[in-house]
Amino acid sequence: MLFPMSFIYKYNIKIYINIHIINTMKFHNIEKDILKFIKESKVITSSELAKFLKISWNTADKHLLELTLDNKIQRIKKKGVNLWTTK
Repeated sequence: MLFPMSFIYKYNIKIYINIHIINTMKFHNIEKDILKFIKESKVITSSELAKFLKISWNTADKHLLELTLDNKIQRIKKKGVNLWTTK
């Protein structure tokens, strides 16, 4: 069965929008978990967050950098390690 291009285009847009909404919801849940973890621990490293959330170090670091850009946490650079704390 062949579908007209307009149908395929609309269908792909709906899928993209649904995936985007789900990813946004996941990020907000992760953001809340990260902020809660930092408040409880006072100061954390990317590795500690990665172990806590069971995600890779790179993903944890990315989330922390995004929160820093949103001005919700701050980064303290020490010898060879980044420390993260609330503002």
